Amino acid sequence: MTISQIIEILNAELLTPDADCTREVHAACGSDMMSDVLAYVKDQAVLLTGLNNPQVVRTADMMDMVCIVFVRGKQPDDMILRLANARGIAVMTTDMTMFTACGLLYEQGLRGGVG
Repeated sequence: MTISQIIEILNAELLTPDADCTREVHAACGSDMMSDVLAYVKDQAVLLTGLNNPQVVRTADMMDMVCIVFVRGKQPDDMILRLANARGIAVMTTDMTMFTACGLLYEQGLRGGVG
């Protein structure tokens, strides 16, 4: 699945227009606890979260994730977006809940798992 497909499935708004939306995403992780994300070891993944702070980008970068989706209409500030741009991470927001967003991605074939 590509980042562009995730945008379409989640009816999301891309907040990093320079992001490469053709990048492949092979797994997903939904969590508001970054300690749980750190236990997740797959790369080329999308992180779905309602946590809105720079630590989300730092955690995604450390885990080689390529995309962050802020759920429930969360809007990251400019600092978060600059940090993500500098690390080549696409950022988007969707009005969906985390449960619904994860379910739709799962339904379309994206899987997750703990490493």
